[in-house]
Amino acid sequence: MNVGYLTAIAALAGAGLGGLTSFASSWTTLHAQMKAQRLANSKSTRQELYKQFIDEASRTYADALVHDTLDVSRLVGIYSLVSRMRVLSSNKVIDSASSIAILITDTYFQPIKTPTELQAMMHDGGVDPLRDFSEVCRNELESDLLA
Repeated sequence: MNVGYLTAIAALAGAGLGGLTSFASSWTTLHAQMKAQRLANSKSTRQELYKQFIDEASRTYADALVHDTLDVSRLVGIYSLVSRMRVLSSNKVIDSASSIAILITDTYFQPIKTPTELQAMMHDGGVDPLRDFSEVCRNELESDLLA
């Protein structure tokens, strides 16, 4: 075999290997960036969903404390948000949100709270049923940072 051919084949093989290495490196970097972007988008979507749930549940719970007429349209909004969470969130978040929806529904069937009773609830923490939900959500979102 001619030495010139051997040199040309070696050069082509080196160029091919270099190109393959460059491609693999670029693909790995792009894959990692896309994964980070998906995670950031997912986290942002869940944060907005949790914010909407907290806003809606807070308003509806306050309404349930001082009214004895069930506001079905508000409950539909809460259950809609819970259903959206079933697609995106962990079971702990879903269970916590579902228990809040049940608590709100049950509150409509309890006697209306007087200002004195509301004040007592404020002091013993009974007016903040979303505390556990908020903590579960925060733990889930923080665990995304570790993943």
